[in-house]
Amino acid sequence: MGDPKGFLKVQPQKQAEQPVAERILHFGEFVEPFPREILQRQASRCMECGIPFCHHGCPLGNLIPEWNDRVYRGRLDQALTALYETNPFPEITGRICPAPCEGSCVLNLENAPVSIKAIERMIGEHALERGLAPKRARPPSGKSVAVIGSGPAGMAAAMRLCRLGHRVTLYERDPRLGGLLRYGIPDFKLEKRLLDLRFAQMAAEGVILRPGVFVGEDLDAGALLAQHDAVVLAIGARRPRDLQVEGRALGGVHFAMEFLTQQNQRNALDVLPADQEVLAFGQHVVVIGGGDTGADCVGTAIRQRARTVTQLEILPRPPLSRAPGNPWPEWPQILRTASSHEEGCHRLFSVMTTSLVGQGGRVSGLNLVQVQLGQGKPTPVPGTETHLPADRVFLAMGFSGPEPGGLVAELGLALTEQGAIQTAANSSTSVPKLFATGDASRGQSLVVWAIADGLRTADSVHFRLSATRQGASRSG
Repeated sequence: MGDPKGFLKVQPQKQAEQPVAERILHFGEFVEPFPREILQRQASRCMECGIPFCHHGCPLGNLIPEWNDRVYRGRLDQALTALYETNPFPEITGRICPAPCEGSCVLNLENAPVSIKAIERMIGEHALERGLAPKRARPPSGKSVAVIGSGPAGMAAAMRLCRLGHRVTLYERDPRLGGLLRYGIPDFKLEKRLLDLRFAQMAAEGVILRPGVFVGEDLDAGALLAQHDAVVLAIGARRPRDLQVEGRALGGVHFAMEFLTQQNQRNALDVLPADQEVLAFGQHVVVIGGGDTGADCVGTAIRQRARTVTQLEILPRPPLSRAPGNPWPEWPQILRTASSHEEGCHRLFSVMTTSLVGQGGRVSGLNLVQVQLGQGKPTPVPGTETHLPADRVFLAMGFSGPEPGGLVAELGLALTEQGAIQTAANSSTSVPKLFATGDASRGQSLVVWAIADGLRTADSVHFRLSATRQGASRSG
């Protein structure tokens, strides 16, 4: 463990960020990493809990006390070894994970958790500085696996399966690999050079990378199943929830991912058709949806010099501290202020859009009403109607499952009531040899859950293929 009295002697410290006036002038990362000596002191705050809860809060089950102790003692190589036991991409999760581990930290009883996320990021940075050398795989199994989708779940599954000795081909329909990590998360939260480094490592280890191949259109899904011993679907939950109100068809109303994807493409120096560009410069922007995707739209619109940015949330404003029905070590359901909110955003809670209005075929505003929750359903409050001007409206109300049609329909996959791909406990689907993982089967969730699902699915596939190989050997 760290210093037994570290949590008494060392005060928690937050990572520094570039001032708002500076960071909104660019799309790069703006969090300033802690110097190592400061992080060593922060790691010393990890106490001997007896029964630690932090790794139970983490979907990956990270061995947090173990690598905190090694960071405290300056043994970064050992800390990285311990972190790699559970997390293949610490440089990614150390940037974009909301850190449920910190919510479950015993010190969070005093609202002063260990800086687990910052320490994880530093260990990930140490891995990059040391160089992402290819890891030797197990002896070849003779089995072939296709992974469709190169987001966090697909990345994790492909890397794990390759290291287990299987021949892995990773397909991605977009021109560049990374899925949501590449196209959905802004560069100011995750610079894409980190993805490039990981995919280069995966290629060096033997993963066959096939970007720009749309399975189901460029490549027949049935033929792919016949060519491989197993296929893993990691296609995400890319069907956005829509706004079913009058005026939805007006120009200037867009799904969040259209807006975020275009900006990431610009940052990558991709050329976009001028008549299809979605920009917020000089406009009144309204973002409908109070989650992370909505916050990403806020930060992107501010960097595009929007005139005003307003974010709407249908749910009530969360409390500043835990409510009685939300005890530790559960995830704290409290008001969270993202960095994008600090940059100049007006937030409205308990409001619902009743209609969109426009002029000349383009949106010019929203009609809103205050709501209250009754039996879980928002009910309009009479007399609270209001109007909000808007030149651009971005819909960031979440996702409801894989896109309709396409692979899901072609393969005849069974779905859950929520629209996700139905899977058994081992990630297998209703189609033989076909597995599904990440948001495609779980539904919209965190990147860290997608990585955890990808790793578990890879282990299930490996178990199935190993059992098949052993059965064939005995019968022979």
